[in-house]
Amino acid sequence: MDKLEDMSSVYDFDPITGNIPATKVEITVSLCVLYTQGVETKQWREFGRTEVIDNTLNPDFVRKYILDYFFEEKQNLRFDFRLEKPLGFSSYRGEVVQQGIPGKKCGTIILSAEELSNCRDSATMQFCANKLDKKDFFGKSDPFHGLLQKFTICHKTEVVKNTLNPVWQPFTIPVRALCNGDYDRTIKVEVYDWDRDGSHDFIGDFTTSYRELARGQSQFNVYEVINTKKKMKKKKYVNSGTVTLLSFSVESEFTFLDYIKGGTQINFTVAIDFTASNGNPSQSTSLHYMNPYQLNAYAMALKAVGEIIQDYDSDKMFPALGFGAKLPPDGRVSHEFPLNGNMENPYCNGIEGILEAYHQSLKTVQLYGPTNFAPVVNHVARYAAAVQDGSQYFVLLIITDGVISDMAQTKEAIVNGAKLPMSIIIVGVGQAEFDAMVELDGDDIRISSRGKLAERDIVQFVPFRDYMDRTGNHVLSMARLAKDVLAEIPDQFISYMKSRGIKPNPAPPPYTPPGHTHHHTQI
Repeated sequence: MDKLEDMSSVYDFDPITGNIPATKVEITVSLCVLYTQGVETKQWREFGRTEVIDNTLNPDFVRKYILDYFFEEKQNLRFDFRLEKPLGFSSYRGEVVQQGIPGKKCGTIILSAEELSNCRDSATMQFCANKLDKKDFFGKSDPFHGLLQKFTICHKTEVVKNTLNPVWQPFTIPVRALCNGDYDRTIKVEVYDWDRDGSHDFIGDFTTSYRELARGQSQFNVYEVINTKKKMKKKKYVNSGTVTLLSFSVESEFTFLDYIKGGTQINFTVAIDFTASNGNPSQSTSLHYMNPYQLNAYAMALKAVGEIIQDYDSDKMFPALGFGAKLPPDGRVSHEFPLNGNMENPYCNGIEGILEAYHQSLKTVQLYGPTNFAPVVNHVARYAAAVQDGSQYFVLLIITDGVISDMAQTKEAIVNGAKLPMSIIIVGVGQAEFDAMVELDGDDIRISSRGKLAERDIVQFVPFRDYMDRTGNHVLSMARLAKDVLAEIPDQFISYMKSRGIKPNPAPPPYTPPGHTHHHTQI
Protein backbone atom coordinates (compact mmCIF):
# COMPACT_ATOMS: atom_id res chain seq x y z
CA MET A 1 0.00 0.00 0.00
CA ASP A 2 2.90 2.40 0.77
CA LYS A 3 4.15 2.08 -2.78
CA LEU A 4 0.74 2.94 -4.17
CA GLU A 5 0.53 6.11 -2.11
CA ASP A 6 4.03 7.10 -3.22
CA MET A 7 3.05 6.55 -6.84
CA SER A 8 0.05 8.82 -6.52
CA SER A 9 2.36 11.76 -5.87
CA VAL A 10 4.58 10.95 -8.84
CA TYR A 11 1.81 11.29 -11.43
CA ASP A 12 0.11 14.40 -10.06
CA PHE A 13 1.35 16.73 -12.74
CA ASP A 14 2.73 16.41 -16.25
CA PRO A 15 5.61 18.94 -16.47
CA ILE A 16 5.84 18.62 -20.27
CA THR A 17 2.24 19.40 -21.15
CA GLY A 18 1.32 21.24 -17.97
CA ASN A 19 -1.82 19.11 -17.70
CA ILE A 20 -3.65 18.64 -14.43
CA PRO A 21 -5.88 15.57 -14.54
CA ALA A 22 -9.62 15.71 -13.91
CA THR A 23 -9.09 12.88 -11.41
CA LYS A 24 -7.13 9.68 -10.91
CA VAL A 25 -8.24 6.12 -11.37
CA GLU A 26 -6.64 2.95 -10.05
CA ILE A 27 -6.75 0.06 -12.51
CA THR A 28 -6.67 -3.52 -11.29
CA VAL A 29 -6.22 -5.96 -14.15
CA SER A 30 -5.33 -9.57 -14.77
CA LEU A 31 -2.32 -8.86 -16.96
CA CYS A 32 1.43 -8.77 -17.16
CA VAL A 33 2.41 -5.58 -18.99
CA LEU A 34 0.39 -2.37 -19.37
CA TYR A 35 1.05 0.02 -22.28
CA THR A 36 -0.32 3.52 -22.78
CA GLN A 37 -0.61 5.26 -26.14
CA GLY A 38 0.56 8.82 -26.76
CA VAL A 39 -2.22 11.16 -27.92
CA GLU A 40 -0.02 12.79 -30.57
CA THR A 41 2.54 10.15 -31.52
CA LYS A 42 0.16 7.17 -31.22
CA GLN A 43 3.17 5.14 -30.06
CA TRP A 44 2.71 2.50 -27.36
CA ARG A 45 4.84 2.99 -24.27
CA GLU A 46 5.26 0.54 -21.41
CA PHE A 47 3.67 1.93 -18.26
CA GLY A 48 4.33 -0.89 -15.80
CA ARG A 49 4.33 -4.60 -15.08
CA THR A 50 2.59 -6.85 -12.62
CA GLU A 51 4.42 -9.41 -10.54
CA VAL A 52 5.00 -12.84 -12.12
CA ILE A 53 2.66 -15.61 -10.98
CA ASP A 54 3.92 -19.10 -11.72
CA ASN A 55 2.07 -22.20 -12.82
CA THR A 56 -1.46 -20.92 -13.39
CA LEU A 57 -3.67 -19.97 -16.31
CA ASN A 58 -5.92 -17.92 -13.98
CA PRO A 59 -3.61 -15.35 -12.43
CA ASP A 60 -5.00 -12.82 -9.92
CA PHE A 61 -2.41 -10.05 -9.79
CA VAL A 62 -1.86 -7.90 -6.70
CA ARG A 63 0.04 -4.99 -8.21
CA LYS A 64 -2.07 -2.01 -9.33
CA TYR A 65 -1.48 0.87 -11.72
CA ILE A 66 -2.33 4.47 -10.98
CA LEU A 67 -3.21 6.48 -14.09
CA ASP A 68 -4.30 10.04 -14.65
CA TYR A 69 -7.80 10.24 -16.14
CA PHE A 70 -8.54 12.99 -18.68
CA PHE A 71 -12.15 13.41 -19.81
CA GLU A 72 -11.08 15.27 -22.95
CA GLU A 73 -8.74 12.60 -24.30
CA LYS A 74 -9.20 9.21 -25.87
CA GLN A 75 -6.91 7.16 -23.61
CA ASN A 76 -6.11 3.82 -25.18
CA LEU A 77 -4.57 1.13 -22.97
CA ARG A 78 -3.01 -2.11 -24.12
CA PHE A 79 -2.58 -5.20 -21.96
CA ASP A 80 -0.01 -7.82 -22.96
CA PHE A 81 -0.25 -11.31 -21.45
CA ARG A 82 2.91 -13.29 -21.50
CA LEU A 83 3.90 -16.84 -20.79
CA GLU A 84 7.01 -17.52 -22.86
CA LYS A 85 5.85 -15.10 -25.54
CA PRO A 86 2.99 -12.55 -25.78
CA LEU A 87 -0.44 -14.20 -25.98
CA GLY A 88 -2.17 -11.11 -27.26
CA PHE A 89 -3.32 -7.74 -26.11
CA SER A 90 -6.47 -5.88 -25.24
CA SER A 91 -7.43 -2.25 -25.65
CA TYR A 92 -9.92 -0.93 -23.06
CA ARG A 93 -12.07 2.20 -23.32
CA GLY A 94 -15.54 1.10 -22.40
CA GLU A 95 -15.25 -2.13 -24.34
CA VAL A 96 -12.69 -4.93 -24.58
CA VAL A 97 -11.15 -5.72 -27.95
CA GLN A 98 -9.38 -9.06 -28.02
CA GLN A 99 -6.62 -9.83 -30.43
CA GLY A 100 -4.07 -12.60 -30.42
CA ILE A 101 -3.75 -15.96 -32.08
CA PRO A 102 -6.03 -15.80 -35.15
CA GLY A 103 -9.19 -17.85 -34.71
CA LYS A 104 -8.35 -18.82 -31.14
CA LYS A 105 -9.85 -17.37 -27.98
CA CYS A 106 -7.04 -16.42 -25.62
CA GLY A 107 -9.08 -16.12 -22.43
CA THR A 108 -11.00 -13.45 -20.56
CA ILE A 109 -9.76 -10.27 -18.90
CA ILE A 110 -11.39 -8.94 -15.75
CA LEU A 111 -10.78 -5.21 -15.35
CA SER A 112 -11.79 -2.92 -12.52
CA ALA A 113 -11.13 0.82 -12.33
CA GLU A 114 -11.52 2.68 -9.06
CA GLU A 115 -10.99 6.34 -8.41
CA LEU A 116 -8.42 7.00 -5.71
CA SER A 117 -10.25 8.30 -2.65
CA ASN A 118 -7.44 10.57 -1.49
CA CYS A 119 -7.94 12.66 -4.61
CA ARG A 120 -11.20 14.08 -3.36
CA ASP A 121 -11.31 14.37 0.42
CA SER A 122 -11.34 17.92 1.75
CA ALA A 123 -10.73 18.79 5.40
CA THR A 124 -12.31 21.84 7.05
CA MET A 125 -10.70 23.03 10.27
CA GLN A 126 -10.49 26.00 12.60
CA PHE A 127 -7.81 27.04 15.09
CA CYS A 128 -7.51 29.57 17.88
CA ALA A 129 -4.49 30.59 19.96
CA ASN A 130 -3.95 31.70 23.53
CA LYS A 131 -1.27 33.89 25.13
CA LEU A 132 0.99 34.17 22.10
CA ASP A 133 4.23 36.11 22.52
CA LYS A 134 3.97 39.88 22.14
CA LYS A 135 6.14 40.93 19.21
CA ASP A 136 5.13 44.52 18.48
CA PHE A 137 6.67 47.38 20.50
CA PHE A 138 3.46 49.35 20.22
CA GLY A 139 0.36 47.22 20.70
CA LYS A 140 0.04 43.45 20.57
CA SER A 141 0.89 40.94 17.85
CA ASP A 142 -0.92 40.52 14.53
CA PRO A 143 -0.78 36.72 14.33
CA PHE A 144 -1.31 34.35 11.42
CA HIS A 145 -0.16 30.80 10.86
CA GLY A 146 0.86 28.62 7.94
CA LEU A 147 0.64 24.85 7.40
CA LEU A 148 3.58 23.09 5.81
CA GLN A 149 4.03 19.51 4.67
CA LYS A 150 7.38 18.29 3.37
CA PHE A 151 8.69 21.87 3.74
CA THR A 152 6.09 23.24 1.32
CA ILE A 153 3.48 25.73 2.42
CA CYS A 154 0.02 24.35 1.76
CA HIS A 155 -2.16 26.90 3.56
CA LYS A 156 -1.85 30.32 5.17
CA THR A 157 -4.53 31.86 7.39
CA GLU A 158 -5.69 35.45 7.48
CA VAL A 159 -4.04 37.93 9.85
CA VAL A 160 -5.94 38.75 13.06
CA LYS A 161 -4.93 42.25 14.12
CA ASN A 162 -3.73 43.38 17.56
CA THR A 163 -4.39 40.33 19.74
CA LEU A 164 -2.47 37.59 21.54
CA ASN A 165 -5.56 35.35 21.56
CA PRO A 166 -6.63 35.13 17.91
CA VAL A 167 -9.52 33.02 16.59
CA TRP A 168 -8.84 32.31 12.92
CA GLN A 169 -11.57 31.68 10.37
CA PRO A 170 -12.35 28.07 9.38
CA PHE A 171 -10.66 26.98 6.15
CA THR A 172 -10.97 24.05 3.78
CA ILE A 173 -8.02 22.27 2.21
CA PRO A 174 -7.80 19.14 0.00
CA VAL A 175 -6.41 16.20 1.95
CA ARG A 176 -3.99 15.58 -0.91
CA ALA A 177 -2.53 19.06 -0.40
CA LEU A 178 -2.34 18.49 3.34
CA CYS A 179 -0.71 15.06 3.41
CA ASN A 180 -1.20 13.38 0.00
CA GLY A 181 -3.14 10.58 1.66
CA ASP A 182 -0.38 9.76 4.17
CA TYR A 183 -2.27 10.27 7.43
CA ASP A 184 0.90 10.04 9.55
CA ARG A 185 2.97 12.50 7.54
CA THR A 186 4.31 15.33 9.69
CA ILE A 187 2.46 18.61 9.28
CA LYS A 188 4.29 21.64 10.62
CA VAL A 189 2.37 24.73 11.77
CA GLU A 190 4.32 27.99 12.02
CA VAL A 191 2.90 31.03 13.81
CA TYR A 192 4.06 34.55 12.88
CA ASP A 193 3.42 38.14 13.83
CA TRP A 194 2.52 39.98 10.64
CA ASP A 195 4.56 43.07 9.68
CA ARG A 196 3.62 45.45 6.89
CA ASP A 197 7.11 45.32 5.36
CA GLY A 198 6.94 41.55 4.94
CA SER A 199 9.59 40.75 7.55
CA HIS A 200 7.15 38.79 9.69
CA ASP A 201 8.37 37.91 13.19
CA PHE A 202 8.52 34.20 14.02
CA ILE A 203 6.54 33.39 17.17
CA GLY A 204 6.97 29.62 17.20
CA ASP A 205 5.83 26.32 15.70
CA PHE A 206 4.52 22.87 16.46
CA THR A 207 3.99 19.62 14.55
CA THR A 208 0.99 17.38 14.12
CA SER A 209 -0.45 14.97 11.55
CA TYR A 210 -3.69 14.38 9.73
CA ARG A 211 -4.41 11.44 12.01
CA GLU A 212 -4.01 13.65 15.10
CA LEU A 213 -6.13 16.47 13.66
CA ALA A 214 -8.87 13.99 12.71
CA ARG A 215 -9.49 13.38 16.42
CA GLY A 216 -11.17 16.80 16.43
CA GLN A 217 -11.44 19.12 19.42
CA SER A 218 -9.85 17.36 22.41
CA GLN A 219 -6.90 17.55 24.79
CA PHE A 220 -4.81 15.87 22.08
CA ASN A 221 -5.22 18.88 19.83
CA VAL A 222 -3.95 21.61 22.14
CA TYR A 223 -0.40 22.39 21.02
CA GLU A 224 2.40 24.32 22.66
CA VAL A 225 3.94 26.84 20.29
CA ILE A 226 7.70 26.54 20.67
CA ASN A 227 10.40 29.01 19.60
CA THR A 228 13.54 26.84 19.62
CA LYS A 229 16.01 29.76 19.66
CA LYS A 230 14.20 31.39 22.56
CA LYS A 231 14.07 28.08 24.42
CA MET A 232 17.85 27.64 24.07
CA LYS A 233 18.52 31.12 25.48
CA LYS A 234 16.09 31.13 28.41
CA LYS A 235 16.22 28.45 31.09
CA LYS A 236 12.74 29.24 32.40
CA TYR A 237 11.16 29.25 28.93
CA VAL A 238 7.91 27.24 28.78
CA ASN A 239 6.32 28.12 25.45
CA SER A 240 5.29 31.03 23.22
CA GLY A 241 1.58 30.34 23.69
CA THR A 242 -0.77 27.55 22.69
CA VAL A 243 -2.83 26.76 19.61
CA THR A 244 -6.07 24.81 19.90
CA LEU A 245 -7.99 22.98 17.19
CA LEU A 246 -11.60 24.14 17.53
CA SER A 247 -13.15 21.93 14.86
CA PHE A 248 -12.23 19.40 12.19
CA SER A 249 -14.40 17.70 9.57
CA VAL A 250 -13.81 15.82 6.34
CA GLU A 251 -16.04 15.71 3.28
CA SER A 252 -15.57 13.73 0.12
CA GLU A 253 -15.67 15.94 -2.97
CA PHE A 254 -17.75 14.30 -5.66
CA THR A 255 -16.08 14.02 -9.04
CA PHE A 256 -17.26 13.80 -12.63
CA LEU A 257 -16.73 10.03 -12.59
CA ASP A 258 -18.90 9.63 -9.46
CA TYR A 259 -21.88 11.00 -11.40
CA ILE A 260 -21.11 8.96 -14.53
CA LYS A 261 -20.82 5.78 -12.44
CA GLY A 262 -24.11 6.75 -10.77
CA GLY A 263 -25.85 6.78 -14.15
CA THR A 264 -25.76 10.43 -15.29
CA GLN A 265 -25.97 10.58 -19.09
CA ILE A 266 -24.19 13.18 -21.25
CA ASN A 267 -26.51 14.28 -24.07
CA PHE A 268 -24.64 15.58 -27.10
CA THR A 269 -26.23 17.92 -29.68
CA VAL A 270 -24.46 19.39 -32.71
CA ALA A 271 -25.46 22.56 -34.59
CA ILE A 272 -23.83 23.29 -37.97
CA ASP A 273 -23.55 26.65 -39.74
CA PHE A 274 -25.19 26.59 -43.19
CA THR A 275 -24.73 30.28 -44.00
CA ALA A 276 -23.62 31.39 -47.48
CA SER A 277 -20.26 32.70 -46.25
CA ASN A 278 -19.09 29.07 -46.17
CA GLY A 279 -19.00 29.09 -49.97
CA ASN A 280 -20.70 26.88 -52.56
CA PRO A 281 -20.43 23.25 -51.29
CA SER A 282 -19.78 22.01 -54.84
CA GLN A 283 -16.57 24.06 -55.10
CA SER A 284 -13.30 23.02 -53.51
CA THR A 285 -12.84 26.43 -51.86
CA SER A 286 -15.98 25.92 -49.75
CA LEU A 287 -15.65 24.97 -46.09
CA HIS A 288 -18.49 22.50 -46.76
CA TYR A 289 -16.77 20.90 -49.78
CA MET A 290 -16.89 17.10 -49.67
CA ASN A 291 -13.43 15.93 -50.65
CA PRO A 292 -13.65 12.17 -51.30
CA TYR A 293 -10.19 11.71 -49.78
CA GLN A 294 -10.42 13.68 -46.55
CA LEU A 295 -12.91 15.22 -44.13
CA ASN A 296 -13.66 18.93 -44.29
CA ALA A 297 -13.17 21.15 -41.23
CA TYR A 298 -16.81 20.79 -40.13
CA ALA A 299 -16.66 16.99 -40.24
CA MET A 300 -13.27 16.91 -38.49
CA ALA A 301 -14.47 19.13 -35.64
CA LEU A 302 -17.66 17.08 -35.26
CA LYS A 303 -15.81 13.75 -35.30
CA ALA A 304 -13.08 14.94 -32.92
CA VAL A 305 -15.47 16.09 -30.19
CA GLY A 306 -18.29 13.63 -30.82
CA GLU A 307 -16.21 10.47 -30.72
CA ILE A 308 -15.24 11.18 -27.13
CA ILE A 309 -18.59 12.44 -25.86
CA GLN A 310 -20.57 9.59 -27.45
CA ASP A 311 -19.10 7.10 -24.98
CA TYR A 312 -20.93 8.89 -22.13
CA ASP A 313 -24.38 8.39 -23.67
CA SER A 314 -25.78 4.87 -23.53
CA ASP A 315 -28.11 4.99 -26.55
CA LYS A 316 -25.76 7.05 -28.77
CA MET A 317 -28.69 8.84 -30.43
CA PHE A 318 -27.85 12.51 -30.97
CA PRO A 319 -29.93 15.48 -32.20
CA ALA A 320 -28.22 17.21 -35.13
CA LEU A 321 -29.32 20.70 -36.16
CA GLY A 322 -28.46 23.24 -38.83
CA PHE A 323 -28.91 27.00 -38.95
CA GLY A 324 -28.76 29.78 -41.53
CA ALA A 325 -30.18 27.91 -44.55
CA LYS A 326 -33.22 28.11 -46.85
CA LEU A 327 -35.24 24.91 -46.64
CA PRO A 328 -37.24 23.17 -49.34
CA PRO A 329 -39.88 23.32 -50.63
CA ASP A 330 -40.75 26.98 -49.94
CA GLY A 331 -37.27 28.42 -49.30
CA ARG A 332 -38.02 29.69 -45.80
CA VAL A 333 -34.92 30.57 -43.73
CA SER A 334 -34.41 28.43 -40.61
CA HIS A 335 -31.97 28.73 -37.72
CA GLU A 336 -33.03 25.49 -36.08
CA PHE A 337 -33.68 22.67 -38.55
CA PRO A 338 -32.97 18.93 -38.18
CA LEU A 339 -30.21 17.64 -40.44
CA ASN A 340 -32.15 14.43 -41.04
CA GLY A 341 -35.22 16.41 -42.18
CA ASN A 342 -37.41 14.96 -39.43
CA MET A 343 -38.83 17.72 -37.22
CA GLU A 344 -40.44 15.17 -34.89
CA ASN A 345 -37.29 13.09 -34.45
CA PRO A 346 -34.01 14.97 -35.12
CA TYR A 347 -31.91 12.16 -33.61
CA CYS A 348 -29.08 10.53 -35.58
CA ASN A 349 -27.49 7.18 -34.80
CA GLY A 350 -23.96 7.87 -33.55
CA ILE A 351 -21.38 10.24 -35.01
CA GLU A 352 -21.48 8.44 -38.37
CA GLY A 353 -25.25 9.02 -38.47
CA ILE A 354 -24.71 12.76 -37.90
CA LEU A 355 -22.09 12.91 -40.66
CA GLU A 356 -24.44 11.13 -43.06
CA ALA A 357 -27.30 13.53 -42.24
CA TYR A 358 -24.92 16.48 -42.66
CA HIS A 359 -23.88 15.28 -46.13
CA GLN A 360 -27.51 14.80 -47.17
CA SER A 361 -28.48 18.29 -45.92
CA LEU A 362 -25.84 19.90 -48.12
CA LYS A 363 -27.62 18.39 -51.14
CA THR A 364 -31.11 19.66 -50.19
CA VAL A 365 -30.80 23.04 -48.46
CA GLN A 366 -29.58 26.40 -49.82
CA LEU A 367 -26.85 28.16 -47.82
CA TYR A 368 -28.08 31.58 -46.75
CA GLY A 369 -27.85 33.55 -43.47
CA PRO A 370 -27.52 35.33 -41.10
CA THR A 371 -25.44 33.60 -38.38
CA ASN A 372 -27.85 33.27 -35.45
CA PHE A 373 -26.88 31.13 -32.44
CA ALA A 374 -29.73 31.90 -30.01
CA PRO A 375 -32.28 29.50 -31.57
CA VAL A 376 -30.05 26.39 -31.22
CA VAL A 377 -28.89 27.43 -27.72
CA ASN A 378 -32.53 27.85 -26.66
CA HIS A 379 -33.39 24.52 -28.34
CA VAL A 380 -30.97 22.61 -26.07
CA ALA A 381 -31.92 24.77 -23.06
CA ARG A 382 -35.55 23.64 -23.39
CA TYR A 383 -34.49 20.02 -23.05
CA ALA A 384 -32.08 20.80 -20.20
CA ALA A 385 -34.79 22.74 -18.33
CA ALA A 386 -36.96 19.62 -18.31
CA VAL A 387 -34.32 17.47 -16.56
CA GLN A 388 -32.61 19.27 -13.67
CA ASP A 389 -32.28 16.37 -11.23
CA GLY A 390 -28.69 15.46 -12.18
CA SER A 391 -29.66 12.43 -14.26
CA GLN A 392 -28.70 14.19 -17.52
CA TYR A 393 -26.26 16.87 -18.66
CA PHE A 394 -26.36 18.49 -22.09
CA VAL A 395 -23.43 19.51 -24.30
CA LEU A 396 -24.08 21.62 -27.43
CA LEU A 397 -21.37 21.77 -30.10
CA ILE A 398 -21.78 24.73 -32.48
CA ILE A 399 -19.51 24.72 -35.54
CA THR A 400 -19.47 28.02 -37.44
CA ASP A 401 -17.45 29.96 -39.98
CA GLY A 402 -18.51 33.51 -39.27
CA VAL A 403 -19.17 36.44 -37.05
CA ILE A 404 -22.30 36.06 -34.95
CA SER A 405 -25.31 38.15 -36.01
CA ASP A 406 -27.52 37.92 -32.91
CA MET A 407 -25.02 38.66 -30.13
CA ALA A 408 -27.53 40.23 -27.69
CA GLN A 409 -30.01 37.34 -28.02
CA THR A 410 -27.23 34.74 -27.76
CA LYS A 411 -25.85 36.37 -24.60
CA GLU A 412 -29.30 36.26 -23.04
CA ALA A 413 -29.68 32.59 -24.05
CA ILE A 414 -26.29 31.75 -22.50
CA VAL A 415 -27.04 33.60 -19.24
CA ASN A 416 -30.31 31.67 -18.98
CA GLY A 417 -28.56 28.43 -19.94
CA ALA A 418 -25.97 28.88 -17.19
CA LYS A 419 -28.71 28.01 -14.66
CA LEU A 420 -29.31 24.70 -16.43
CA PRO A 421 -27.36 21.42 -16.76
CA MET A 422 -25.67 22.37 -20.03
CA SER A 423 -22.38 23.45 -21.61
CA ILE A 424 -21.67 24.99 -25.02
CA ILE A 425 -18.65 24.37 -27.23
CA ILE A 426 -18.13 26.71 -30.20
CA VAL A 427 -15.58 25.76 -32.85
CA GLY A 428 -14.76 28.40 -35.45
CA VAL A 429 -13.68 27.07 -38.86
CA GLY A 430 -12.13 29.01 -41.72
CA GLN A 431 -10.12 32.24 -41.69
CA ALA A 432 -12.72 34.72 -40.39
CA GLU A 433 -12.09 37.00 -37.42
CA PHE A 434 -13.69 35.50 -34.33
CA ASP A 435 -13.11 38.35 -31.87
CA ALA A 436 -16.79 38.49 -30.87
CA MET A 437 -16.74 34.78 -29.98
CA VAL A 438 -14.11 35.36 -27.29
CA GLU A 439 -16.65 37.54 -25.48
CA LEU A 440 -18.98 34.53 -25.20
CA ASP A 441 -16.21 32.43 -23.63
CA GLY A 442 -16.36 33.64 -20.04
CA ASP A 443 -12.86 32.59 -18.96
CA ASP A 444 -11.66 36.15 -18.32
CA ILE A 445 -14.88 38.15 -17.96
CA ARG A 446 -18.14 36.46 -16.98
CA ILE A 447 -20.76 36.99 -19.67
CA SER A 448 -23.80 39.16 -18.80
CA SER A 449 -27.11 40.15 -20.34
CA ARG A 450 -29.41 42.98 -19.28
CA GLY A 451 -27.34 43.54 -16.16
CA LYS A 452 -27.46 39.86 -15.09
CA LEU A 453 -24.21 37.89 -14.79
CA ALA A 454 -24.16 34.25 -15.85
CA GLU A 455 -24.15 31.93 -12.82
CA ARG A 456 -21.42 29.78 -14.36
CA ASP A 457 -19.01 29.87 -17.27
CA ILE A 458 -20.56 27.36 -19.70
CA VAL A 459 -18.99 28.37 -23.03
CA GLN A 460 -15.70 27.28 -24.55
CA PHE A 461 -14.65 28.81 -27.89
CA VAL A 462 -11.69 27.78 -30.06
CA PRO A 463 -10.73 28.53 -33.68
CA PHE A 464 -9.98 25.22 -35.42
CA ARG A 465 -7.11 26.77 -37.42
CA ASP A 466 -5.06 26.95 -34.20
CA TYR A 467 -5.09 23.15 -34.01
CA MET A 468 -4.26 22.28 -37.60
CA ASP A 469 -1.09 20.24 -37.76
CA ARG A 470 1.48 21.76 -40.15
CA THR A 471 2.40 18.36 -41.55
CA GLY A 472 -1.23 17.69 -42.55
CA ASN A 473 -1.77 15.05 -39.86
CA HIS A 474 -5.55 15.36 -39.38
CA VAL A 475 -5.68 12.73 -36.64
CA LEU A 476 -3.29 14.87 -34.60
CA SER A 477 -5.31 18.04 -35.36
CA MET A 478 -8.50 16.38 -34.16
CA ALA A 479 -6.89 15.04 -30.99
CA ARG A 480 -5.55 18.49 -30.11
CA LEU A 481 -8.93 20.11 -30.73
CA ALA A 482 -10.86 17.57 -28.63
CA LYS A 483 -8.37 17.85 -25.79
CA ASP A 484 -8.77 21.62 -25.49
CA VAL A 485 -12.51 22.03 -26.04
CA LEU A 486 -13.51 19.18 -23.74
CA ALA A 487 -11.09 19.95 -20.91
CA GLU A 488 -13.52 22.34 -19.19
CA ILE A 489 -16.59 20.08 -19.35
CA PRO A 490 -15.96 18.11 -16.10
CA ASP A 491 -15.50 21.32 -14.07
CA GLN A 492 -18.58 22.94 -15.65
CA PHE A 493 -20.53 19.77 -14.94
CA ILE A 494 -19.42 19.69 -11.28
CA SER A 495 -20.12 23.41 -10.83
CA TYR A 496 -23.75 22.82 -11.83
CA MET A 497 -24.17 19.78 -9.57
CA LYS A 498 -22.61 21.57 -6.58
CA SER A 499 -24.66 24.73 -7.11
CA ARG A 500 -27.85 22.64 -6.98
CA GLY A 501 -26.71 20.38 -4.15
CA ILE A 502 -27.10 17.30 -6.36
CA LYS A 503 -25.20 14.22 -5.19
CA PRO A 504 -24.43 11.26 -7.46
CA ASN A 505 -26.46 8.08 -7.24
CA PRO A 506 -24.66 5.05 -5.82
CA ALA A 507 -22.73 3.13 -8.45
CA PRO A 508 -24.18 -0.29 -9.32
CA PRO A 509 -22.30 -3.32 -7.96
CA PRO A 510 -19.35 -4.41 -10.12
CA TYR A 511 -19.97 -7.08 -12.73
CA THR A 512 -18.91 -10.58 -11.73
CA PRO A 513 -18.74 -13.20 -14.51
CA PRO A 514 -20.86 -16.31 -13.91
CA GLY A 515 -18.94 -18.89 -11.90
CA HIS A 516 -16.20 -16.43 -10.95
CA THR A 517 -15.62 -16.10 -7.22
CA HIS A 518 -13.14 -13.76 -5.60
CA HIS A 519 -11.38 -14.88 -2.44
CA HIS A 520 -10.35 -12.06 -0.13
CA THR A 521 -7.57 -12.66 2.35
CA GLN A 522 -7.61 -10.74 5.60
CA ILE A 523 -4.25 -9.13 6.37
